[in-house]
Amino acid sequence: MTATKIPASPPSTAGRGPLAEPAAPTTTDRRRRALGARAVNLLGALLVVALFAALWEGYKAAGRALGDRIAGWSLPVATDDLSMPHLWTVLRSLAEPARQGDPTSLAGYLLGETAVTLREALYGLVAGSLLGLALAVLFLHAAPVSRGLMPWLVASQTVPLVAIAPMIVIWGGKAGAPPWVAVTGIAAYLAFFPVTINALRGLKSPPKVQLEFMRSVGAGRRQVLFWLRVPAALPFVFAGLRLAATASVVGAIVGELSAGTGRGIGRVILSSAYYYSNGPEKLYAAVLVAALAGIVFVQLLALAERFALRHRAAR
Repeated sequence: MTATKIPASPPSTAGRGPLAEPAAPTTTDRRRRALGARAVNLLGALLVVALFAALWEGYKAAGRALGDRIAGWSLPVATDDLSMPHLWTVLRSLAEPARQGDPTSLAGYLLGETAVTLREALYGLVAGSLLGLALAVLFLHAAPVSRGLMPWLVASQTVPLVAIAPMIVIWGGKAGAPPWVAVTGIAAYLAFFPVTINALRGLKSPPKVQLEFMRSVGAGRRQVLFWLRVPAALPFVFAGLRLAATASVVGAIVGELSAGTGRGIGRVILSSAYYYSNGPEKLYAAVLVAALAGIVFVQLLALAERFALRHRAAR
């Protein structure tokens, strides 16, 4: 009698071999990846700054060596110290006194004026964001209103800001409001549109199956809005807020030029341009600080977004 040979079961591949499922990334792994991504982004930003500095100084050196002419053509920008001061001259001016006899450095003075501008921009961002969110909810539930008002909202963003700013300043003055209120209004005017568009897109983003499920369990319009649409819209809202933050800073600076507040980085830029021949590096320093302030403003919103969406990102 021949014994039946039972084939041996294949060895288990769990945890090894090409068929093994990859282990889910742990919290430590995600943090390491996030830190690595931030380090790469920081390195990329530093490389861009270094490249810009090299191009600036290289262009200036080439222009000085060639007499601002190449093959009989004049360079588009003169390379003398009045038109293009050295970058180290601009940076050195930040440590010098802002005014003669004033112990305050130019950097301290610019930071103080920038804080005024950022406060006005923050007020404008909050006001514009609230208006944008309200309009998005209105457009979501009132399609005829959306079709009627949306073209006018788009048209409002095509009007040059230099034409709108004086009117807002005049209206604020007639109402007896202080100048900073007009500056805040100009910042809000630029901030509300990206929030409106992105929030409306986010509120419409939930798939139909989720909406049908909410209706099947008897959820009303308000519950659908706050339990489904608003959480789904948060990434879109923060994307709009980042755009609105940049726009609000620009609006605040332009508003300071028109409102005559006497404070703010916008007024410093205007004064530095007026006395440009006495110290061109001061104008470049003011523009540099204003640009850095806008970057910091946006990065603070990015941190708020990362905190608000941290659980969603973890999943």
